[in-house]
Amino acid sequence: MASTDAGETGTGTPDTTTAGAGRTTGRRERLRAETTAEIKKVALELMASGGPDAITLRAIAREMGMTANAIYGYFATRDDLVTTLIDNVYSSLADAVEAAWAAAPTGDPAARIRAWADAFRDWALANPEGFRLVYGDPVPGYRSPEGGAAPDAAHRVCTGITALAAEAWPYAEPRYCDSEFAWSDFDPGLLDKVRPAFPDLPPAAVALALRTWSHLHGLVSLEIYGHLRTQTLSPGKLFREELTQLVRSLGIPPQG
Repeated sequence: MASTDAGETGTGTPDTTTAGAGRTTGRRERLRAETTAEIKKVALELMASGGPDAITLRAIAREMGMTANAIYGYFATRDDLVTTLIDNVYSSLADAVEAAWAAAPTGDPAARIRAWADAFRDWALANPEGFRLVYGDPVPGYRSPEGGAAPDAAHRVCTGITALAAEAWPYAEPRYCDSEFAWSDFDPGLLDKVRPAFPDLPPAAVALALRTWSHLHGLVSLEIYGHLRTQTLSPGKLFREELTQLVRSLGIPPQG
């Protein structure tokens, strides 16, 4: 029996039914993706104007002119939506800092630390609601899935922070020769992330990573939540000066 070409009927006539079905499926998938993106956008807008407890499926449906039942076809529960939001924004942060780190010149630890830190601040300023969702205001009643809402992104950012300390450690180590930190001083979950990635780092270097994170996160949090507005007109200059002093405290020599 002679075979027929794909997309044609047995008589050699083009199978318009199959082609039409494919176009319909593609259009349906595109519309679903667009609606899902709008739901997430509206959720963050509601959070910006009303705080974390403003994120409800009914409120989002009302803003979008949808019925409540229709929106449940995209997210079965409010917690499903919040989990997706956290995973999306946390992943975008991980992408941003990793790209900055990769683009920074190797062999220049100060430049790499500055690149990572600047990318973190730039991302936070561009995504204040995302920053608050990941690092700030808890959503009332939200229960994250086992393992967390964004375990992969959390792991990537955590190892990125530790990489800052690892980059500085050859210069900083003599300054921490009297450190009393032991592995028992850290949460096992943290060690599960950083020790496989940096097996040669001692406990003092992990402590340095946490201290470095506190410097960066602290100033950015103050800026995102508006606490610096009445103290300085130049928060960017304050952040850059903090980075300069941080690099200096690590013993990293200036390049060039």
